[in-house]
Amino acid sequence: MKDSLIKLVHNFKRAKILVIGDLILDEFIWGKASRLSPEAPVPVVKAEEREYIPGGACNVSSNITSLGAKSTLLGVVGKDRRAEYLFAELKKRKIDSKAIVVDTKRRTILKTRVIAQRQQVVRVDWEQTDEIKQETLRKIENFIKNNLNKFDAIIIEDYGKGVITENLLQYIKDVAAGKKIITVDPKEEHFSMYRDLGITAITPNRSEAENAIRDIKIRDAKNRLHIYSDKLKSAGDIDKAGKELLKYLNSKAVLITLGESGMQLFTKEKAKSINIPTVAREVFDVSGAGDTVIAVFTLALASGAKLLEAAHLANFAAGIVVGKIGTATVSPKELIERIKE
Repeated sequence: MKDSLIKLVHNFKRAKILVIGDLILDEFIWGKASRLSPEAPVPVVKAEEREYIPGGACNVSSNITSLGAKSTLLGVVGKDRRAEYLFAELKKRKIDSKAIVVDTKRRTILKTRVIAQRQQVVRVDWEQTDEIKQETLRKIENFIKNNLNKFDAIIIEDYGKGVITENLLQYIKDVAAGKKIITVDPKEEHFSMYRDLGITAITPNRSEAENAIRDIKIRDAKNRLHIYSDKLKSAGDIDKAGKELLKYLNSKAVLITLGESGMQLFTKEKAKSINIPTVAREVFDVSGAGDTVIAVFTLALASGAKLLEAAHLANFAAGIVVGKIGTATVSPKELIERIKE
């Protein structure tokens, strides 16, 4: 499998991926803390550096372009200084941002993290989560309609900030289901919206899978309602939940990310799920790891990979980015070296 995975990485540069979702600007303030504030029992951080990084769906696109592929970003920002910073950072990463809709009535989402001695001290979120207006939705739909044939796959990146709505998902189903690879990085409260959407795969983490399996109404062959309340602690719990989600969503695959326990892949093709052990050497920061997983998983499928091959590549990539500080990406060289090892 090693040679086939490396070949797939070389094929990434031919892929074109449309990423649809919530756009976020991540701000990192780096500094040092050596004393507590006299005003409250909190550290005083002497700021030394400020950095802006595209987050949310933007980070998925960043992961795609860092691996040599082409990514177009479709989402919504406000007409503000934050959007200017975000567009500048997207340009640096060679991400196509021409499809982004500017809504003067919304504000660009900003998440500020203050970090001292490599430890996050606090995070401050400035966000707007109400659903996008009909006018904005029509602009997004028109772009999809006029440009769908340019892309090999669609990633739906749902952070629950108002871009991914039931109407938009229904439109994507109508125009793209069965024609394009469609993957979803889910918001657990929205699982019912992804049902029968015609998606290729969904990539929840353990927490998202737990919440989804409790919230969705799953019935057995005798139409008896099953409600799950326990956490997915054992391998058996995870296996049962994954199979239930696969059946409920009617997708081709479910890939549950399990942190230090790796990943669990469920597919319609095989009765048994497959556990993929983690390859992370050390973990510094898990922020953005889910973005890396869906980016690489989808990119691999668009490059001709089978579901299991795509999951292995995503696992290798995740193992690399969690060893970096901040919202990170992976390069083709790093991924190939990790595969060889």
